Amino acid sequence: MSQPINITNEDILTQIKISCQTPEIIQEILTRKVIAHTAAEAGIKIENEELQRAADKFRLMNNLESVDATWSWLKKHQMSLTDFEEVVYSSALSTKIAAHLFLDKIEPYFFEHQLDYTGAIIYEIVVDDEELAIELFYSIQEKEISFYEVAHKYIEDKELRRKCGYRGVIRRKELKPEISAAVFAAKAPQLLKPIVTSKGIHIILVEEIIQPKLNNAMRHQICSELFDEWLKQQIEQIEIITNN
Repeated sequence: MSQPINITNEDILTQIKISCQTPEIIQEILTRKVIAHTAAEAGIKIENEELQRAADKFRLMNNLESVDATWSWLKKHQMSLTDFEEVVYSSALSTKIAAHLFLDKIEPYFFEHQLDYTGAIIYEIVVDDEELAIELFYSIQEKEISFYEVAHKYIEDKELRRKCGYRGVIRRKELKPEISAAVFAAKAPQLLKPIVTSKGIHIILVEEIIQPKLNNAMRHQICSELFDEWLKQQIEQIEIITNN
C-alpha cells in the first residue's frame, strides 16, 4: 500500500482497547495522578537544575547520545519536545516524592528485613527423575563427574546450558520456600541434596552466600520497593470513573 494513511487519536484509543491494554494504561494514568496530587499537597516541585539532570539521565539510559538521536526517538514515539519534558518531569517528581516519603525509613527497614536481602550465587540443574537426581548428586559428590559436566548433559535450555546452570545472585523471595530454606542454610561452597518441587528435582550448587550491605544501590532498591508498595495501596483506594 503506497498511499499515506491518517492515524487519529481515536484510532490509537481504539487499538489500546482491542489490544486489551486498557488496564495497564489506566494503571499508569492513576500512578501519574497520585504522584501529581501528592506533590501538590507536599509542595514538591522540580527545579530547572533537577530537570536538566533528569533529562541527561533519561537520554543516557535510552542511548540518546546526540540531538539527532533524541529527535529520532521523539518522532518514533510521536512525541513533541513538550511531551519529552513531561516524561522527564514525571520521572524526576516520582524520585523526589519517593525520597520525601521514605528516605528516613530506609535504614530501619533494611535492618528489620535484612534476611530478605541476603543473596546466594547458585548453579542449578532440574531433572524429572528423582532416582537419576540422587545418582547424579552422589556422582558429583564423589567427584566421578563434575557439576558442570552434568549441567552440559542434562540442562535442556541452550542458554542456561552454556552457563552450566548459573542462576546469578538470587534473593530469598525469588526461590520456592523449600529451596530457599536449603540454599540459605548451606555452608558455601556446597552441593545440596536433590530437592523435589512441582517443577522437578533440583540439584543445586551454592557457590557463595552474599551478606547485604546498605550501600547506595541497596538504598535505591529499598526506596523503590517502598514507593511501589505505597503507590499500589494508594491506587487500590481510588474509585475509577471513566467516560466511554
